[in-house]
Parts: sequence; structure tokens; C-alpha cells
Amino acid sequence: MRYNTAEIMDRGMACLVEKLGIVEAEHFISVILRESFDYTKWQREHFDNVDPDEFLETAYVYDDTHPIR
Repeated sequence: MRYNTAEIMDRGMACLVEKLGIVEAEHFISVILRESFDYTKWQREHFDNVDPDEFLETAYVYDDTHPIR
């Protein structure tokens, strides 16, 4: 299922608020906007050395414990 931009923003903000609370979610957004954040670089730094099977297993466990329905 593909979401439009407004739906993605709503769902993303809801996730941030759920996990961080409203104040920290706003703080996170302000940091992202203020910093020159390169998502591709961050992704490479965090995932390039992860074993693909380990990554897949972690994703399956996460999916089982965090269903979005």
C-alpha cells in the first residue's frame, strides 16, 4: 500500500509522538531541520556492516511485534 504525503506525515508524526512523546518528537524534528542530515550516509553507517540474514531476522521479529493494521 502506498500512502500520500499527508498520510506519511501523519503516520510518521504519530510514531514519533508514541515513542518519544510530543515534546521530544518536536525536538527531533527541529534537529532534523536544523542539521544537514544525510539519510543515505546515516543508513550506510548503520547498515553496511550488518549481516543480511541478521537484518532480515530482526525485521521479521519487529514486524511480528509491531503490526501496523
